Amino acid sequence: MKEKMVKKLIGLAMALLIITPVLATIPTGQTPEALALNENDVGMPYGEATELGERDPRDIIASIINIALGFLAILAVVIILIGGFKWMTAAGNDEKVGEAKQIIIAGVVGLVIILAAWGIAKFVLSQLMNATTT
Repeated sequence: MKEKMVKKLIGLAMALLIITPVLATIPTGQTPEALALNENDVGMPYGEATELGERDPRDIIASIINIALGFLAILAVVIILIGGFKWMTAAGNDEKVGEAKQIIIAGVVGLVIILAAWGIAKFVLSQLMNATTT
């Protein structure tokens, strides 16, 4: 039972990680000819000429990291809630309570790792921004 639930959660996470970039690159209805650069676009900024936007790539990467870590944090909280639900429905069975405690501990450890990864990523990205910005 536990293995099926873990496999389903991993499958859902992988599906979301695969489908999100695909949905983000859906064409806007413009033809390739409309997006092609011509001689009038020579002096234009790259983002304006290609209509990709003006956001800094470092900012985009930071947003992607924040979204991924946010999703993982939500997943860790769901695991903790599953452990709490198992504990509440254990009906005093020591084996089930022990299993629920292990699930909760695993969820808390995962959440701590995710928060540490977020802190490290935030530090690295802020140092990168400071080092590469004039």
